[in-house]
Amino acid sequence: MLRHITSLLLAGLIAAGSAHAAELHIGYQKSSLNLIVLKSRGTLEKQLAAQGHTVKWTEFQAGPQLLEALNVGSIDFGMTGDTPPVFAQSGGTQLVYVGFEPPKPQASAILVPSDSAIRTLADLKGKRIALQKGSSAHWLLIRALDKAGLKWDDIQPVWLTPSDARAAFESAKVDAWAIWDPYYAAAEKAIKPRVLTTGNGLVANQSFYLASKAFAGKQGRLLQTVFDALSDNDDFLDQKPKETAQILAKAVGLDAAIFETVVQRRPSFKVTWLNAQVVAEQQRIADRFAELKLIPKTVTVKDIVLPPQ
Repeated sequence: MLRHITSLLLAGLIAAGSAHAAELHIGYQKSSLNLIVLKSRGTLEKQLAAQGHTVKWTEFQAGPQLLEALNVGSIDFGMTGDTPPVFAQSGGTQLVYVGFEPPKPQASAILVPSDSAIRTLADLKGKRIALQKGSSAHWLLIRALDKAGLKWDDIQPVWLTPSDARAAFESAKVDAWAIWDPYYAAAEKAIKPRVLTTGNGLVANQSFYLASKAFAGKQGRLLQTVFDALSDNDDFLDQKPKETAQILAKAVGLDAAIFETVVQRRPSFKVTWLNAQVVAEQQRIADRFAELKLIPKTVTVKDIVLPPQ
């Protein structure tokens, strides 16, 4: 877990030490399991109260919306999938990577109706596919098309938030749906779609913890407290999967059985510094999106990664 701070955060300790009480704004999604459990247990609030700080939590439908909020200063810290930070960096958002969770390729999928004539990835040619633009599902779909030998222009993307995408999928307004957990698991339980492919063999589907550059530079002590709380939370998540599923079900409003499936698909919740392999994978994503002209400019991912010290 992240137990030490970078030189940037060290500088922030000085500023934080003399700063007045602050309200930490954290963004999360239904897929931010670690953060949701942390919020539900209230442990972070207790730790920050001792420093005179409070916490405000805001839920977002997906990573792109969360990072838009970070860009305008509505939140300081949050978690997204692999693709939103690439889009945000290319768009000029002043953010930094501060940690990641291990790969979970089984936690995302491309779904088709159970009676669909689509049987292979190549069958996606010409089809309408629902997905959140700039999300991890966007990268999954690109990789699936690459595997099938198809071009991006061979399909018709339908840009929808997860909830709107499910409605479109159920009403047959789209032919397929690229999505991640827990929306994926919830759809499996409720409408029994056929899984055309998961991310296995296609994407790592890693989760990233991100902060605004200004926050990381000025509030090092606050950020360190968040890391320590997440570290303590890791043990709870790993050792108590059933209780974790119950907490998530209550917080999100989905059945515990759905979250039991979601938790099973994640090998670990351990949060660590980004290593060279992870940075290289993020750069691969960025390069491919730039090549397809789906982001406004190329980016260098390592430029916004806080290194361990």
